Amino acid sequence: MRLLLVEDEVKMLAFLRQGLEEQRYAVDTADNGEDGLHWALNFPYDVLILDVMLPGIDGIELCRILRNRRIDTPILMLTARDGVDDRVQGLDSGADDYLVKPFAFRELLARLRALTRRDTPHANAVLIVGDLQLDRVTHTAKRGDKLIELTAKEYELLEFMMLHPNQVLSRTLIAEHLWNYDYTPESNVLDVYIRYLRRKIDDDYENKYIRTLRGTGYQLVDATTA
Repeated sequence: MRLLLVEDEVKMLAFLRQGLEEQRYAVDTADNGEDGLHWALNFPYDVLILDVMLPGIDGIELCRILRNRRIDTPILMLTARDGVDDRVQGLDSGADDYLVKPFAFRELLARLRALTRRDTPHANAVLIVGDLQLDRVTHTAKRGDKLIELTAKEYELLEFMMLHPNQVLSRTLIAEHLWNYDYTPESNVLDVYIRYLRRKIDDDYENKYIRTLRGTGYQLVDATTA
């Protein structure tokens, strides 16, 4: 899942980015409103996190501009202002939620989960394709009765493929959802993680879930019917 974080406080930006990436989010960042506007207009995100007090275009104005440009991505506003009028202003500008600093990091995560559940049709807690199951709450996977241990990136890859079963997913599409936009198409890191994932969900079984379509990308199919 991809987030854009726009925050001008250097320490806060670094702290939030590290914490979110540890929770399996792919995070792009900007430290001012102009750069945040550029990223939000030119790249797809699942949630935008905007600080209110930004240099240049502030968070409130940035939110208004995005809504006027018909960007309907869920927006979570962060601010040190805790007055009712400030919260109303943020929500009236088009924000979906509002979090007052200082806040507990786990509350931020809970609000992100709520926003993404509200916005996406893929809100099931457990994804099931054939005898493969992925629990999106506990971040655990099973094939049949066998528990599969996944690293953070392997989990992200499997989740994305299970959200799009039987669809042919290009390398670029997968990479854009798993890595920041500094990912280069020439990199073989995606192939490496595909191999890691195959070892865990396919190698011990006759029927395979992951298919390679050379020159195109990858596909996750129901191995129980293959």
